[in-house]
This record gives sequence, structure tokens and C-alpha cells, in this order.
Amino acid sequence: MIERLFSSKKTIAILAALVVVAVAVFIFLSTRSEVVAKVGKQSITKDNLYTFFVEQNGEAALETLITKNVIEQEVEKEKVSVSEKDIDAELQGLIESYGGEETFNQQLATSGLTMEDVEEDVKTNLQIEKLLESRIKITDEEMKTYFDENKDSFAKTKQVKASHILVADEATAKEVKEKLDAGEDFAELAKEYSTDGSAESGGDLGFFGEGSMVAEFEEAAFSLEVDEISEPVKTEHGYHIIKVTDKQDAAEANFDDSKEEIKDILFDEKMATEYTTWLEEKKEDYKVKNYLSEDEEE
Repeated sequence: MIERLFSSKKTIAILAALVVVAVAVFIFLSTRSEVVAKVGKQSITKDNLYTFFVEQNGEAALETLITKNVIEQEVEKEKVSVSEKDIDAELQGLIESYGGEETFNQQLATSGLTMEDVEEDVKTNLQIEKLLESRIKITDEEMKTYFDENKDSFAKTKQVKASHILVADEATAKEVKEKLDAGEDFAELAKEYSTDGSAESGGDLGFFGEGSMVAEFEEAAFSLEVDEISEPVKTEHGYHIIKVTDKQDAAEANFDDSKEEIKDILFDEKMATEYTTWLEEKKEDYKVKNYLSEDEEE
């Protein structure tokens, strides 16, 4: 959707295309001289530049701009509002889909985007959901059918939630452990000492099940009690100090416990289909005309 767009990795690519076209428009409007570059005796004009950008990204970008304009007008008409809390929660989910802040920020930098760009589009996606939610109905029968067909995915495996501090050598690991034993904060020491990507989040690794970590690390993690901190654990990656922060016992799939999750899944599936229908209806209502597309057809 704009294309459930903001909860998927397509977000960055689509936004990047819009940035490229925005740059082209800015140059076209702001450059006083007709000539924007020279190569030997040949001149490149702002018309050449604008045409190039439009040919590369113009039609797709224009369609996205039309869609955003339709949404903005509908949001104003229907008096739709979205809270900062909702935006933050959705943004966090997007960051997690990239594997964490480090990877997400690298992708932003590569694409030439800012966090403000993405936040604005997350907000738009939430507005779309509010505009369409009254059109989407999910029955208990549909949820039960989905549960029966996907029961294995709702069973809970034995898992632990842990944080770790990874360092290169045993001496540093012992130094960190001494500081922890003296009462210093685990998350702050992870940010200071840890050499892997989890350092930014205080060493948090989230929940993981058996078989997802190297053997030495897994054995230590699953043997700890909640809030217990391990001695340094050596693996092929270096020396880890592990803190278990939560545990989850294995459990069979339960429909009642899974209903909210199933409802969200079905809502997203129906939203993708309903959004296309809704958008076409609104384009007709607003009598949208894409002159760029019409010019290419002539």
C-alpha cells in the first residue's frame, strides 16, 4: 500500500525515488541559468536534467504523489488523527524488520533519506488504516479457519530473552564482569564495551529459541535464571557476558491466546486488497488526471 508500503523494506526504495524527483524539480525551479553543466563545448541544460529525471522516475513518482494527495484530502475531510505514540510504535516495528537500528540507519544513509522522511510516511500509513478500518470486517469463523490452517506457527517454543556484552579478549571480559559485580548498569556497559550491533540497544538480543545461537552461548543462556548474569563465556565470536531478562516455556497453540495476533494478520491481508479498491474509487471521486501518463500514450 502506499503500498502497505511503510511496514516493508520497499519503503526506502520508494522514498528514495521521490527524493530524486524532488531534487530534479528543485533544480528546475531554482536554477537561474539554462545551463547546469558543461562537458567540453557541450552544454547540459536544466531542461535536459529535468527530462532525464522524469524519464527515469517520473511516472511512478507522480503516481505516488497523486496517491499521497488523495490520502491527505481524505484525512482532512474525515478528520483523521494519529497519535505520536502510534507513530513511534509503528516506526519501531519497521526498524526491527530491518534487523535493528544499525542496519536501518545504514539503509537510510545509502538512500539519502532522513528519519523525518520515514516518520512522515509511517504517519500516512496509519492514516490509511484509519480511513479503511470501517470497510474491513473479520469474523470469528475466519480467524478460527486461519488458526487451524496455521496452528504450528502459534505454538510457543521454549525461549529466553537475553542481553549480552561481547568483547575480544578474556581480560576485558573479566574487567566488565567486575564492574557488573560492583553494581554498574548492564546496558550502559554494553554500550561502552560491546563490539557487536546490539551495543546500541544495551546488548538486547530479544527472545530466541534453542538452536538459534552457537552452542556455548545457548547452553549458558538457557541455564541462567531471570536477572542472573553469567561468567565470561568463550565462543568463536569472542567472550560474552550474558544476562537473562525473561523466559518463555513451551506451550501448545491456543486459539483464544492467538486471536489478537490472527486478527492483525487478517486485517493486513484484507487491507492490501481493500486499499486498491478504495484508492481507485477516490481517484474517480476526485476526477484525477495524470497528464504525464497521457503524454506518453500519445
